[in-house]
Amino acid sequence: MPKRIIKKYMPDHHTIREHKHLQIFGKLLHDGNLWHFNRRSVSGAFAVGIFCAFIPLPLQMVIAAAIAIMIRVNLPISVSLVWLTNPITMPPIFYSAYKVGAFVMGQAALTSDYKLTAEWFSEQLHLIWQPFLLGCLICGIISAFIAYIVIRLLWRLHIIHHIKERRLRKGNVE
Repeated sequence: MPKRIIKKYMPDHHTIREHKHLQIFGKLLHDGNLWHFNRRSVSGAFAVGIFCAFIPLPLQMVIAAAIAIMIRVNLPISVSLVWLTNPITMPPIFYSAYKVGAFVMGQAALTSDYKLTAEWFSEQLHLIWQPFLLGCLICGIISAFIAYIVIRLLWRLHIIHHIKERRLRKGNVE
């Protein structure tokens, strides 16, 4: 059932192959493993997509697509999960990543006169870039690892549940 729900809302492979930003990958997009829905492919795609969501660069989707192609995991899921960091969620996610980086580096996070404007960001960039990037890396790795493990466990639990239901239907109760 979850597999059918995911497939229902994912764009088909023809649409993704024709996307203007993904044309740089050419024939690599024809690999069948990029479109399969199995435990390895989906859990890996979640890890790639969530890790790339923490990359504070434009064109995160292209980076997620490149990684997904290299490690041969589900491309549509990898690319779509990058949108966890969208214009609404980006400020709290990246500020939290900055605070994590500042904590790890032993610095106090900037909190006074915090205004999320381009001017403020450009003025404070020399102070925040190291903890910000470190925090993004740490949060990305931890989130990707957690997503990978959770998807693998959920997939396994679903399979176990499906097998038990099948046995009950056949009358082979253990």
